Amino acid sequence: MLIGEVARHSGVSTRMLRHYDALGLVRPTGRTVGGYREYSAEDVRTIFHVESLRSLGLSLKQIGRALQDPAFTPSALVGDLIRWTEDRLRREHELLERLRAVDASEPTGWQDVLRIVELMQGLNSTSPARRQQAVLARPEGVPVPAELLAQAVLSESDPHVAGALRWALARSGGDSVAALAAGMTSEDVGVRRRAVLAIAGMADTPGATAVLADALGDPDPAVRGQAALALGRRGVTAAVPTLVGMVAEGSHDVDAAEVLGTLSQDPGCADRIRTALVGQLAASTADSATRIRLTQALVELPGDTALAVLRQLAHDDDRVVALVASAFVGVLGKRSS
Repeated sequence: MLIGEVARHSGVSTRMLRHYDALGLVRPTGRTVGGYREYSAEDVRTIFHVESLRSLGLSLKQIGRALQDPAFTPSALVGDLIRWTEDRLRREHELLERLRAVDASEPTGWQDVLRIVELMQGLNSTSPARRQQAVLARPEGVPVPAELLAQAVLSESDPHVAGALRWALARSGGDSVAALAAGMTSEDVGVRRRAVLAIAGMADTPGATAVLADALGDPDPAVRGQAALALGRRGVTAAVPTLVGMVAEGSHDVDAAEVLGTLSQDPGCADRIRTALVGQLAASTADSATRIRLTQALVELPGDTALAVLRQLAHDDDRVVALVASAFVGVLGKRSS
């Protein structure tokens, strides 16, 4: 077949076929009387082999080696191609995210685009000081997509930079909670902790309560604790079991006890909290330190809600618990007189 016919059958342009010939990759086995290239059936099969290998990302040089070297083994090269492709996809995904961030900012001119790009470059800096400056030095009135700030919050490990990012996210005016909610499903516990901390800081934002309520079932106690504290401060009684557990475990127990005291302003909830604390006091696994924390938490309950329990504890077999409870009975007695 002549070159034009080969091009029609193979889908490879005549220009590329001449290039293959010049490289010695696929040389036609014959020439016509007039000097035109004439390809055999084997030549055409080789062209299809070249195109198949090109579809895998091999360069023409690599293809030539693969076709001409009998000792060539493809495993190492294919492994390299996989790594190169993964790296290219990662770079293209990063580019796509940058473009989406720019688009979400709804730029009105190239100056707005440049500001967003500058912010993204600052947030990607290896220097915590530069990342913090990129957030705090943002000009007023320049919109920043909540998604961009949320992604930065979820990946930021420096506490000072994270605080600046949470502040900026709360002021962004976008759907901050929705942007952070994806982090709550991450397999990385660090991401979930950063997400719940940020959402807890904007607990009055629509949708935050539902996300925090779901977080009460998180397997990580730190995530559950942050969610419970935020919910309890908003009067959500579903946080009570987690808060009582925090007191027993000694995890932010002072904060948890204060929130329980706030929730117990509701008489119905006060009885529930007292019952839960008494249950923990009676648990066989409760050591002296645990029972002292629970005793201290009872003092946060209003009125005479806990007084009867404290009077009983004043005669506890554990002398330290009895002394602490006795002291609190005196304090509460003076308060009510």
